[in-house]
Amino acid sequence: MTTLKKILISTTILAFGGAPMASAQVASLGAGEGQVDIVAWPGYIERGETDAAYDWVTKFEAATGCMVNVKTANTSDEMVALMNEGGFDLVTASGDASLRLVAGKRVQPINTDLIPSWGKVDARLKDAPWFTVDGVHYGVPYQWGPNVLMYNTDVFKEAPTSWSVVFEEQTLPDGQSNKGRIQAYDGPIHIADAAQYLMFHKPELGITSPYELNEDQYKAALDLLRQQRTLVNRYWHDAFIQMDDFKNEGVVASGSWPFQVNILQSEGQKIASTIPEEGATGWADTTMMQADAAHPNCAYMWMEHTLSSNLQSDLSVWFGSNPVVPEACTDGSGLQTAEGCTANGLDNFEKIRFWTTPVSGCASQGECVPYYRWVSDYIGVIGGR
Repeated sequence: MTTLKKILISTTILAFGGAPMASAQVASLGAGEGQVDIVAWPGYIERGETDAAYDWVTKFEAATGCMVNVKTANTSDEMVALMNEGGFDLVTASGDASLRLVAGKRVQPINTDLIPSWGKVDARLKDAPWFTVDGVHYGVPYQWGPNVLMYNTDVFKEAPTSWSVVFEEQTLPDGQSNKGRIQAYDGPIHIADAAQYLMFHKPELGITSPYELNEDQYKAALDLLRQQRTLVNRYWHDAFIQMDDFKNEGVVASGSWPFQVNILQSEGQKIASTIPEEGATGWADTTMMQADAAHPNCAYMWMEHTLSSNLQSDLSVWFGSNPVVPEACTDGSGLQTAEGCTANGLDNFEKIRFWTTPVSGCASQGECVPYYRWVSDYIGVIGGR
């Protein structure tokens, strides 16, 4: 079975509630079980192997006896599929995965009384709707940030002002077409990026949320993505392959994460990023616990550890994200500074449209195209249909 078919099947199962009931909330903690198994985004859990300055695993292992095992995933759909298969304790889920995991009974409620640092969490995130359901918390906030437009500064002497450079065929400032020189994200949630672009340029469509689309709005977004397909060099989902494409394959512009931007800049590459006039989608990630986690004590120890100011500070520098513990920007516990948090978009929280799982019954207009359609139709777009 192909990965795309697995994703479609697991997404459909979760959307319609064909999963077992979640475990009851943990009431108290005991000794660690010796390990914790985590599904995470690339760059989110570092033990100094890429850069010795960034290691928030080694000391945790020494202090708790819980060995940290990480499986990286490149898309939210991959994370959902892995959690659906089981065998993991935790996942760093973005908002387009978190509610699917809750609805599918794949994650369990979190007892915040067992998280001593819960009080330090940014008040804007404590009860965020992408992991809080009926007042129950299904995770611990981890990091947040925007999806940025990454570009080659040899081609763009000034930052692009519009996402049109990746959606519409045009001549770039170096006199060459953008055709074959741009990329798009290999995940159905990219439909929201197209919808956000249309919100700005075609207000007559009446889109108020890029995650809540009626049939006409959805068709317009798919049409834009089919147009984009004629320009795309590669649909990326592996951050490191995308970086290689910018270095060696002539790619000059793409939606990306600050993680790639930071690494490429550290290597001396002529790369920068911006948030164009249409704004940006973004991610607010949550550490969530498998419904039948085999190592719950170590999992709770790790969730508490993730809220340490030092980890939040260093991770936000490494990934180019924002800490969920605001004091990590200014308390000097790690490498982050107030200026660095501002550069990462700390003050733009209200301007970011955070990834959210599309559902059929939506707040803005009653009936919207549900996520399982996004999955199957985006596969079709990539396949030329």
